Amino acid sequence: MGIKLIVGLGNPGVQYQQTRHNAGFWFVEQLADKFGIRLIFDKKFHGQVGRGTIHNQEVRLLLPETFMNRSGQSVAPFTKFYGIHPESILIAHDELDIPVGSIKLKTGGGHGGHNGLKDIVPHIGADFHRLRIGIGRPMHSSQVSGHVLSKPSADDRISITAAIDCAVASIHEIILGDMERARNQINGFR
Repeated sequence: MGIKLIVGLGNPGVQYQQTRHNAGFWFVEQLADKFGIRLIFDKKFHGQVGRGTIHNQEVRLLLPETFMNRSGQSVAPFTKFYGIHPESILIAHDELDIPVGSIKLKTGGGHGGHNGLKDIVPHIGADFHRLRIGIGRPMHSSQVSGHVLSKPSADDRISITAAIDCAVASIHEIILGDMERARNQINGFR
């Protein structure tokens, strides 16, 4: 089954634009740019939405503007309105448990403590695909909030961008639902 919806998780507002927590936004914005998909705010879905064609498949893009811990308030009504099943959804998000510059494609599973996923899973279930963009973990758990809400160093941003480029290069396989092949390309990226 192919992908019909790609969601990027992040926080709205200029002050969060360049923070690690917005890595999911960065991925979807790059896709929109590459494939000429215009993102516009739709208050009904509490986020920026777009529709276009990627490799001859119609795809919808969504950037929730509800703040991370309320992402489900955007994703749930969107998926319900368009009748999109979790198996046809890819959610891109930052991931503390993956080193900077690495990226992983995964299907299903728990929320792993990620506030965006924590709010989405009760609404649509856990059977969606996840593009986990590594941002690394700080030394102490008390620093997690500051870490995700701060800008990466210039070197880290270059590494994160390279990982996102790898995922964009594998979008054809992802869109067609060839997750095994996409996983082989993405999960081996360093």
